[in-house]
Amino acid sequence: MRCLLFLSLFVLFLSCEDKQTKKKNSGQTTQTKIEKKNTIKDSDQKQERAFPKLNSKSAMEFFLKYNEEHKENKVRIFTDYGNIDILLFEETRFHRSNFIFLTKQKYYDGTQFYRVVPNFIIQGGNGDDKLTPKKRASIGKYLLPPDTKRGFKHHRGVISMPSSEIQNPHKLASPYEFFIVQQKGGAYHLDGDYTIFGKVIKGMDVVDKIAAVDTDDGEWPMQNVYIRKVEIIE
Repeated sequence: MRCLLFLSLFVLFLSCEDKQTKKKNSGQTTQTKIEKKNTIKDSDQKQERAFPKLNSKSAMEFFLKYNEEHKENKVRIFTDYGNIDILLFEETRFHRSNFIFLTKQKYYDGTQFYRVVPNFIIQGGNGDDKLTPKKRASIGKYLLPPDTKRGFKHHRGVISMPSSEIQNPHKLASPYEFFIVQQKGGAYHLDGDYTIFGKVIKGMDVVDKIAAVDTDDGEWPMQNVYIRKVEIIE
């Protein structure tokens, strides 16, 4: 009888101890979930934007400050036809800063030379993929005012910024796109309407190769000419 009573008490003791262990483990699991949740929140906070979403009102002030802190002025455009090195002019500070900013945001990577007009220009910075408009939406919707009175001419090899697709009497520029003058002898009829902000210092042979590709009636290359990436070299 005593043995039976002792055995019953022992089983009861083990049962109570097992419940306490489960309760303790349950508490640890809950605490772990809370800690993981807090870690995720902390991670989200660390991934806050490094720059504001831009619009036409805020862009000028943003690039004025950006110009003071980012002095790089040489970039390399990588394509399947070769590389194009560009010197950006310090005189056109907003447009130079804009190009450097977009390069650092890797905006141009994967875009295309989407408009090709032989013996005139090749135009890049856009494309027919879904990622390009997503990048633009993330960075912001803004235009840049023209800066055409610096004495620069549309010589062969200069890089200039086209007007926005929307009708605007002040020729505000589309900041995401650019064109390179390929025309021999220059395209001086463009002077005064579009902002020249740099020039090709190496790779005009690549520009000529791109200008020679077959295009459709809309001046779009029959085979996409990708800008694989743009990197700052100095």
